[in-house]
Amino acid sequence: MNMVLRNPLLVGFAALVLLIVLGSTFVAVPETRQGVIVRFGEPQPGIINPYKPGADFGGTKAGLIAKLPFIDRIVWVDKRIMSVDMEQQQVLSTDQLRLNIDAYARYRIIDPLRMYTSARSEEGVRDALRPILGSALRNELGRVRFAALLSPERGQVMDNIQRGLNQVARQYGAEIVDVRIKRADLPSGSPLQSAFNRMRSAREQEALTIDAQGRREAQIIRADADAEASRTYAASFGKDPEFYDFYRAMQSYRHTFGTDGSTPQGSATAVLSPDSEYFRQFRGRP
Repeated sequence: MNMVLRNPLLVGFAALVLLIVLGSTFVAVPETRQGVIVRFGEPQPGIINPYKPGADFGGTKAGLIAKLPFIDRIVWVDKRIMSVDMEQQQVLSTDQLRLNIDAYARYRIIDPLRMYTSARSEEGVRDALRPILGSALRNELGRVRFAALLSPERGQVMDNIQRGLNQVARQYGAEIVDVRIKRADLPSGSPLQSAFNRMRSAREQEALTIDAQGRREAQIIRADADAEASRTYAASFGKDPEFYDFYRAMQSYRHTFGTDGSTPQGSATAVLSPDSEYFRQFRGRP
């Protein structure tokens, strides 16, 4: 023992071996990751720091743990929500419109052991979910009209896609959190122009319908107002014929001389005698 202590090379070599053994034995578990222990190439049942729904940050089993040195290997899996982007795909809606769809899905690994046995890594899960997402979008969007993607019905469509995709994602130890369409466009060229023409025709037809309804309602209102005015005139004539005659004469003067704005002032000339019957209201009552 004294000989070993007197040889600095042996002391340094022993310290190095000890550090290597300690480094291979103790592992720091991060808060945001969960681990699968792989021993001789086979995954072990126990999961390090597994994901638990609703667990508070800092309340998990993160920290320093020990494993069998040089035998156990830990495959780390992210506990946070990840996303997978689908390549742009063309789908055919029920109203025979071809759509270019860009979509993405957000998911979380909830069973790392199943993930490792089925996909081996997070990249394997992402690669497996991408074509499944495209297939689910084509199947679901093929049952709806293009207008449904621009209405509140779009939320129901996304929920249906999420449920269908989640059934497959469970096979890879994943849970689909959300599915969203980033963009839905018509293909450029004649399909896009024909869609614009159909939309323009529909809006023009709608505008004509609204205009016709407005004209009809205006005629009804105008007719009701004329009838009410006639009843008022008739009632006033019955109460005071002279006042009614005076009122109608004043209305005629305003319209003839253009003071009511119906005709431009000075646009017409009339030569009448001051004693004309037309101006009798200006002479006052006898």
